[in-house]
Formats: sequence, structure tokens, C-alpha cells
Amino acid sequence: MLSKRINTLSESLTMAITALAKELKASGKDVLSFSAGEPDFDTPGPIKEAAKKAIDEGFTKYTAVDGIPELKEAIIGKLKRDNGLEYRPEHIIVSNGAKQSLFNLTQALIDEGDEVIIPAPYWVTYPELVKYAGGKPLIIPTTEESGFKITPQQLQSAITPKTKLLILTSPSNPTGAVYTKAELEALAKVLENTDIWVASDEMYEKLVYDDTTFTSTASISEDMYRRTFTINGLSKSAAMTGWRFGYLASCNVELVKAMKKLQSQSTSNVCSITQKAAIPGLDGTIDPIIEQMREAFEERRNEAVRRFNAIDGLSVLSPDGAFYLFVNHQAIEPDSMRFAKELLEKEGVAVVPGAGFGSEGYFRFSFATDLDTIKEGIARIERFVRSL
Repeated sequence: MLSKRINTLSESLTMAITALAKELKASGKDVLSFSAGEPDFDTPGPIKEAAKKAIDEGFTKYTAVDGIPELKEAIIGKLKRDNGLEYRPEHIIVSNGAKQSLFNLTQALIDEGDEVIIPAPYWVTYPELVKYAGGKPLIIPTTEESGFKITPQQLQSAITPKTKLLILTSPSNPTGAVYTKAELEALAKVLENTDIWVASDEMYEKLVYDDTTFTSTASISEDMYRRTFTINGLSKSAAMTGWRFGYLASCNVELVKAMKKLQSQSTSNVCSITQKAAIPGLDGTIDPIIEQMREAFEERRNEAVRRFNAIDGLSVLSPDGAFYLFVNHQAIEPDSMRFAKELLEKEGVAVVPGAGFGSEGYFRFSFATDLDTIKEGIARIERFVRSL
């Protein structure tokens, strides 16, 4: 009965485990969930005030499919100010979260049999969207030794005549890896004189730690600017996960128009109120609030890394960005699904198995929650590990 296309899709493992944790908690079980990629902070006041103003002024009708002009100008200003990138309104499309931006892109770009290079560990959605478009995900494994980042040699070896797209994410979900400018330049060199496009997922760009500097992929060179689709939003940096706001920027007007056409026949415009609310999230108004959240995340990261690395059998690299730890448990249990299932059953702690991210023997632990909860969760994990 179901289409072949829909049968290519798997359910999002992160969403499924988060839902299961909520169900168990609602049934009375003592559950601590570290599975969701969602800040525990409230949406900043200026964003909420802008939304209230939009409602009070009756801004509740349809808008242009690709976003209202003042929002596009805010996005253009942000990309120029923060990333050194120049775009025009026709280069921007606003979507219902970065996930829809990626969906629009793969549907507009990928044909049956096209290959898409995806470094692993990867965000669970990337290969699923490629398969849904009829493409073939070509997974490049990375290691802790490489900082969970692909090398130019790996990229060169993976390219075939069928390669259409490279998906890069920096900072990474689930590892928190951040590509340096020099590393991006080396990858860009490999792509010169090819027809390969790049989707650069930069959702966590504001959440980097220590002396880490974020570099936008499209800013590397004129060549990379022309071939890169910059994808971003406010879900993580501005604690707006439920508002559903994302955007894509590309100087390729033809492809942006194609994505707009698809969106016009699917969801149409993003919620009008969300569009108004997003403007103070982009124009610098809430930058001091974002910095406060970033500092809190850094403190949590430091504490969580210290505690995990003190547990025999577990180890973790300290991430340079995002708000996840990708914890290595191979020394005690190579099967990440089994590890996560038994941990939830025995200790009431929900984490996401590394298998969902294309890397066995790991689990993803979100530190986007308060320190006390993090300490209690890691204490339970330590007790579980000692029982094995």
C-alpha cells in the first residue's frame, strides 16, 4: 500500500528516543533524558515581544513563500556581519526549520542515482533525505584521531562521476567537531574544477568554546561561495526549537527558485508570527543573551567531559562546539543500541545510540540541561557501567 519512496525512510532515532523517554516519565518512571537537541533556556524576551507585537498588530495572514522582506534583510545583514558573506533577497529562502531547508535542497538538486558524500558521524536526517530524493548516501567514516573530521584525501578518494553534493556540518551534531579555516581551505582545494555542490549546515555556529573560531564554508573562496548552500536558523542559538525557523542562502538563483516552487506546493510560508519574531534573533539584539547561554553550555561541557573521562570504560573528546558529547563505550559494550536500551531500562537515562549517527560504539549525550541533572545523569551512567 505504501509508496516505495516513503519506505526508504527510517524514523528519526533522536525523536523516537526523546518521545519514549517522555512516555516513560509520564507513566511515572524516573527518567532523565539527554537525547533531545534542545536548549533548556527560554526563548529570549525580545523575540517573544516581537511575536506578541505581531499578534497585536494582526500580522496573521499569508506571507511570501520565501519570507517577508524585512526578515530577509535581517538574514542578509547577519550573514554579512557575522560571516563576511554578501547575498541579495533573491538568494534567500526562509523555511520551517533547517530540516525543511535541507529537504527542499535535496529534492530540488538530487536525481535518481546521484551520490551525496556525508561524513560520519552524521546528523540522523542527512542520509534519509538523500535516499528519499532517490540519491545514494556515500558515507565517509571519521575517527577520534582525526577529531571526527574528514581529510582532503578521504574526500578526493570518495568522489566519482556521480557525486553531486557534499554535506558538511560545523559545529557537528553529534560530535561538536569544528572545521578550522585551514581545514576548509584544504577541502575546498579538492572541490575546485568539479561540479560538486556543498550543503553547509551551520546551525550551531554561535555555540563554540575555548579559543575556537567559527568559519563559514562559503567564505573560504569565491569558488566555494558559488557552490555552497549555507543553511542556518535560530533553534539552537536562540532557543527557538518549537518556533520552526530556518533559512538557506545561495547565490544560485535558479536553485533557490526551484526550492521556493517546492515549498509553495508543500508548506507555503513559515508562520507569519515566527518571521517577525526571528528578526531580533538575527539583527544582533539578542547577542548578549546568546553569549550568556554559550558560557553556560561551556561550563556544562567542562563538567560533563571531566566526569565521563573519570569513568573506567568510557571516554570522550571535549567538543569545540554544539552541546553534545559523543561518548565512546566500545571497551565495555560495542553495540550502541543494546547499551542505550539497557541504560534506559535499568537507570532511567535516555541517550541516543551512535548507530543512528553512523558510528557504532558511541552514544550522544546532550548537555543542554542544568548542571545538577547532568551530574545525576552521569552518576547513573557510571553505576550502570560498573554493573556490566
